[in-house]
Amino acid sequence: MRVAVIGHVEWIEFVRVARVPAAGDIVHARDTWEGPGGGGAVAAAQLARLADDCIFFTALGDDDLGARARRELSALGLRLEAATRPGRQRRGLTFVDDTGERTITVIGERLAPHAADPLAWDLLTDCDAVYVTAGDPDALRLARRARKLVTTARISALLRAAGIEVDALVGSAHDPAERYAPGDLHPPPRLVVRTAGAAGGTYEALGHAPRPYPAAPLPGPVADAYGCGDSFAAGLTYALGAGLDPDDAVRLAARCGAAALTGRGPHGGQLDRSTL
Repeated sequence: MRVAVIGHVEWIEFVRVARVPAAGDIVHARDTWEGPGGGGAVAAAQLARLADDCIFFTALGDDDLGARARRELSALGLRLEAATRPGRQRRGLTFVDDTGERTITVIGERLAPHAADPLAWDLLTDCDAVYVTAGDPDALRLARRARKLVTTARISALLRAAGIEVDALVGSAHDPAERYAPGDLHPPPRLVVRTAGAAGGTYEALGHAPRPYPAAPLPGPVADAYGCGDSFAAGLTYALGAGLDPDDAVRLAARCGAAALTGRGPHGGQLDRSTL
């Protein structure tokens, strides 16, 4: 099975604290770590674990952090197709509190791959499934060459500009930036999935009423909520590419989201195909 991600990378510094500081507070870090995160990088790493390989189309800064991100993403087993942008790599600071909840501040412009970048876009033609978190309209049109195309609801404006149909749109039931309502996109997505954390979520096939799905049991203690939604989206992309029906696809995706909650950082708890 061949899968790909078109998306963005953020170099994330994590700080574990008892609680997120209120205005004017001083809190002490219990632990710190860092690594390449962002929705594109998290999803690509999860897909690589499920499919044994993943092509990751992205863009990186031309500074030391961009070069480090390139090395570490390649070390995760990704086939990296990365354009270089002048300037600094986008960064992020993430607080992880005692409940495992993450609070994120991003720093700098989101760097996204464009269809005009000299990348191996022809590889998309042979892909069973592609997930997109960032790009330009022409990159989305190239992604539509894949058998299944899944995107985050955060790029709804980009989808409107591209004017393409997606097989699945993934968003949060709680995050206003990921809301989708009927009529927002033309043509409409074939499947809309809304996540709701521990409450599970809903999925809605085109022309049908929404149906609930349960959250998956946690395979271990809660560690860090960073990347759970992106791991869920990667699991959904893999499942649809493998030919699973929506009911089974959201259940596998929920397992990926639950597994991510039990690991540290962007990739620590992600589900491996050997555990399916």
